[in-house]
Amino acid sequence: MSAGSGYISKNIPAIFLILFLIPQEITGQNAILDSIFTFNAGKIKTGDALDTISRQTGYSFTYDSRLIDTEKPTDLNFSGISLKSVLKSIFQNDSLNYTIIDKFIIISRGIEKKISDRDSTVISEIRSVTGLILDAESGDPMPFATIGLKNEGRGTVSNNNGEFSLKIAPAYLRDTILISYLGYLGKEIPVAEALTNNLRIMMIREFISIPEIIIRNQIPQEVINRALNLIPKNYGTSPALLTGFYREGVQKRKKLQSYSEAIIRIFKSPYSVTFLNDQIKVLKSRKIENISIKDTLTVRLKAGLSTCLQLDGVKSAFEFISDANMHEYNYRITDIVSFDDEAAYEIEFEPRGEVDLPKFKGSIFINTSDYAILRADFELSSRFLDEMKEAFISTASKGFRTWPISVRYSVSYRNVNGRYFLNHVRGDLLFLSREKKRLFNSPFEVFFEMAITSMKTDNVVRFEREELAPIHSVFSRTISNYDSEFWGDQDFLKPEENLLHALRNMKVRLQQFPE
Repeated sequence: MSAGSGYISKNIPAIFLILFLIPQEITGQNAILDSIFTFNAGKIKTGDALDTISRQTGYSFTYDSRLIDTEKPTDLNFSGISLKSVLKSIFQNDSLNYTIIDKFIIISRGIEKKISDRDSTVISEIRSVTGLILDAESGDPMPFATIGLKNEGRGTVSNNNGEFSLKIAPAYLRDTILISYLGYLGKEIPVAEALTNNLRIMMIREFISIPEIIIRNQIPQEVINRALNLIPKNYGTSPALLTGFYREGVQKRKKLQSYSEAIIRIFKSPYSVTFLNDQIKVLKSRKIENISIKDTLTVRLKAGLSTCLQLDGVKSAFEFISDANMHEYNYRITDIVSFDDEAAYEIEFEPRGEVDLPKFKGSIFINTSDYAILRADFELSSRFLDEMKEAFISTASKGFRTWPISVRYSVSYRNVNGRYFLNHVRGDLLFLSREKKRLFNSPFEVFFEMAITSMKTDNVVRFEREELAPIHSVFSRTISNYDSEFWGDQDFLKPEENLLHALRNMKVRLQQFPE
């Protein structure tokens, strides 16, 4: 059994029920912005202009007062033009975004762009763009931020220390790097300006002014159902070929016991009714183990690769949003957060108190415009942990009792040219182990992670049987090859500083990482 997959996708009949539902026709939320209006109010204050527009359209405005100067004079004389053009003329600010929810027009800032006056850079070989992503206010590193080429399916995510590295081929020189993080203002950086810099990217939190009435009037179950109905439209009805970087590790008392990494290919079957399963093959891999002769207690992660596929909850139907299980959960829309040029509902969920079967708790983020599921952060509720103790790891040591005390997952998706793809999967598991007749416990930290670095949708075919990775076996036991010229031009996740330190102190070092 994979790490929690038995309960993540236990309701297979519910999957088919969801996918056979006919998507409801959704009226365009931006229709009001494209509607034609005439205003003859003359020269008035901006605040009064917005009041006039509200009375005539029936839509109210909500915005951060720092964005709009309501005392600034403006000319509200327009005949037969779209509301979007009226607002553009009033504000004189192309970076503003307009999100429509119910009868509200939410005004927020758009992606922060960096425009180059000149572009004389020429490259003839693959180069790396490296950098550090930080919260502009606190200075804290931002893990799992999405870094990708705006017009291509190439990208990566930042590690736990906020660090990233992205390989750039000559063909991508005139593209733009887009940095995205839920709740933060997105950033765009021309590739040509990023090549010679070890970037230090400060992300600005974007607070969207949301009246309580908007959140109160949204029914979270309806938002989730609409997202489920639109899965084929948002995620595609044709297969895709994904390239990704996978890694997993086990630490005992902060000491690294084992560490494995691989470049993988994934045949991702369509997000519609299909009997085709996803496939994985390993292109390159390596592992290192740091278990001394005296160390009698070891643990290994079970089926991390398989779990990464199972955790694609848009494809496998997250247990906590499947139609068959919704009655077992409480849902609450807690916020609406910015994401690039759009916004997303943040929906918290937890098991109902009267439900006997233990479940998950966490948050799911759903785009307010196209209802795509952008991200889910969730964990097993504490009463479930003991029942699942055999599902996550195997122990090579007799005479020990091992049990989980925390199991957390994070899954995100990325929009590339109008289609959403799996972007990043992360699992963090904390265990305690105790030898019989001993008083003290030994803590183990186990993690697995997969970041999608490229995707293609043309001429995609399934893998041959002999190419498939043994995804249901223990990963660190199935990898045996080691190569000194390892990743080459492939994108990979740089190990965090604590992992690098541990790797350097092992008897066998991963020589690919700089000392």
